[in-house]
Amino acid sequence: MKVSSARWKSRLDGTIPDQLAQEIDAFELEIELRLQDKVDEKIFAETRLRRGAYGQRYDNGQRFDGTETRQLAYPEKSSKGPGTIWDAPGMLRIKIPYGGMNPEQLEVLADLAEEYSDGIAHVTTRQDFQLHFIHIEDTPTLMRRLAAVGITTREACGNSVRNVTACPFAGVCTDQAFDVTPYAHALAMFLLGHPDAQNFGRKFKPTFSGCAQHSCGLTAMHDLGYTAVTRVVDGEEQRGFRFVVGGGLGAVPDQAKLFDEFLPPEEMLPIAQAIARVFGRHGEKKNRSRARMKFLIRNWGMEKFKEEVLKERQSLPDDPRWTEYLDGVADDVETPLKPAGDFPTVTGNEAYDRWFSTNLREQRQEGYVTVSVALPLGDLTPDQLRALADIVRRFTNGTVRTTVEQNMVIRWVSKSDVFDLFEALTGAGIGEPGAGNILDIVTCPGTDTCKLGISSSRGLTAELRSRLAKKSFEMDEAISNLHIKVSGCFNSCGQHHVSDIGFYGVNRIVNGYQVPHFQVVLGGQWEENGGSYGLPIVAIASKRIPEALDRITDYYLRMRQKNERFTQFVTRVGKGQIRQVLDDLTKNRPDHDDDPSFYSDWGDPREYSTGDVGIGECAGEVVSAYQFAMTDAERMVFEAQLFLDAGNVQGAGTEAYRAMVRAAKALVQIKYDDVADDADEVVEEFRDRYYDTKLIFDPFAGGKFANYLFAAHSKVGATFTSDTARHAIEEGQLFIEAVHGCYNRMRTAGLSESTEMS
Repeated sequence: MKVSSARWKSRLDGTIPDQLAQEIDAFELEIELRLQDKVDEKIFAETRLRRGAYGQRYDNGQRFDGTETRQLAYPEKSSKGPGTIWDAPGMLRIKIPYGGMNPEQLEVLADLAEEYSDGIAHVTTRQDFQLHFIHIEDTPTLMRRLAAVGITTREACGNSVRNVTACPFAGVCTDQAFDVTPYAHALAMFLLGHPDAQNFGRKFKPTFSGCAQHSCGLTAMHDLGYTAVTRVVDGEEQRGFRFVVGGGLGAVPDQAKLFDEFLPPEEMLPIAQAIARVFGRHGEKKNRSRARMKFLIRNWGMEKFKEEVLKERQSLPDDPRWTEYLDGVADDVETPLKPAGDFPTVTGNEAYDRWFSTNLREQRQEGYVTVSVALPLGDLTPDQLRALADIVRRFTNGTVRTTVEQNMVIRWVSKSDVFDLFEALTGAGIGEPGAGNILDIVTCPGTDTCKLGISSSRGLTAELRSRLAKKSFEMDEAISNLHIKVSGCFNSCGQHHVSDIGFYGVNRIVNGYQVPHFQVVLGGQWEENGGSYGLPIVAIASKRIPEALDRITDYYLRMRQKNERFTQFVTRVGKGQIRQVLDDLTKNRPDHDDDPSFYSDWGDPREYSTGDVGIGECAGEVVSAYQFAMTDAERMVFEAQLFLDAGNVQGAGTEAYRAMVRAAKALVQIKYDDVADDADEVVEEFRDRYYDTKLIFDPFAGGKFANYLFAAHSKVGATFTSDTARHAIEEGQLFIEAVHGCYNRMRTAGLSESTEMS
């Protein structure tokens, strides 16, 4: 990707930014501490989630395609020792802001999929990549290799700011107001690891769209949704965003609410920071099912929410990054490798014609197109990733992106190269037609690897796609343009709420046996950024879903009015009428002995059971800011011991002091969450709020342990000897214990974090 600013280029020299390297080192140490049972499992679970390491399900040792797997998952303990997790391969989620990648990154991903996973790299509905069957002890190595090419896994999971998604056609779309790419990148970098975004009760999802009419950004279903708009003031065109907040799918979806009709770019980052602070302070922490931002807005109302955010915005100290991240955005543009051209004349090639009709999109730049690479189930093999990297190099300047429909798009393809590119994709096994139409079914992992999966979404998707492909030649255009999305449970990870026809997994008892079912969801709107949400109308046995789909589409063809779109048709005829068309599929179920296959799931001949459905890790358990900070302090004082053992006495003494400051800040933030990272301010606030008030005093040592902090702070920069470094470590550990004691006494007395910070 050629751009004018160096910050936009992914790192290709193999080095890792210092801060990221330190974070990975810290995570690796925490893994070691967990192995020694020195870190609580709940704390470690949220820590690894925030590093992108996610537990997964093994479905009784078999995947939907019948291949064998090991029956293990991250949270389980093996027989190797207390708290060990080494026999528990899981999933690593890899953040790809706005979906932007380059060939070098694709090749590293291919190597990691081949060396550490089951040989599949999976594109998600949030433009991320996921690698499954990853062992936790290997994750630091993977993180370092990804970091060397400019990719991070930080905050890809957990109660954090997730990947910032954006329209994959941004910058080349004919309908866009302007290119949202640099703004999405700015928000992603600004919020990554931001201290004001570390105290959420649940996940937090932002997105960008270049226009209002298409679905590429899906702003209506995000916590923060930015849609590009322009206005003319005094004869000059100004950029801005129609800004919405509080959207989300899940079991009960909410449409995002309008915050500002025109949010200026210079307010984009400070308003996001203010929202993060308000959500972190006032959002639900105990009840995870009501901890998304949409519930806070639902409880307060939009007027109060906006009032609190604007009040918070006014109190924020100026941050130079608010404008630095947006410097020169108008100059950051992609450039083509080849000159613009015209489509070549190709005759007698039906495969090319079908692909050409569905997988190409005209760019706003004359003579160029964007090519969609349709990925069944969102999967790519290592060889396909490497081939794709070669193709992108051959035809473009490395301009490729992931999409929210689990595909890839290659941008800036000269029209004159389209046939050659098709042949190259076909030779790599990734030249299938149907991108964006009924063949391009979106699906979540379901029972394949997700612990919440009830029915096999990937198995059903594979079956539906196979059947639809056989009929695609004679399919009516009204049917071929439909969107189908499948989720393995009600949580809508497959986005079933915003599809023309959606399905989500449920369980039913039939003749005394558990039978996998799917709820049929109708009325969703994929266009207009997920403009409306559908509702379930009936649960049908999984094995009868293909017939249900045939009936729905046949009924639509027979009964629709001229040019009537499916969502309009559903509204006009009513869901009750469509349900009647499906009603007999819910009856006359065969006896188990007569048709055992009815009682199993797609791609899995075993008798169906929900016995291995577990607790999901979509956000992890809620861990307070205090707990995170103290875990960090304990790691730091332990790292000081490692420095001492290695003979680095200066590093040992310094790290022990830093551990004390970290612990002190943990207490200060309970009463004053605006405390800065500055050690002078932390120590001053600690003295004022805990020492002078004697809250830190206990019956055994009085203020002695607190004085260790004050003494260490007064000697910053002093030279340590082996003895003084050892003393610093011991004093640091005692101070940490004093902080724990103070915190526990306050909680016992009813001075909890929630009451102190409200």
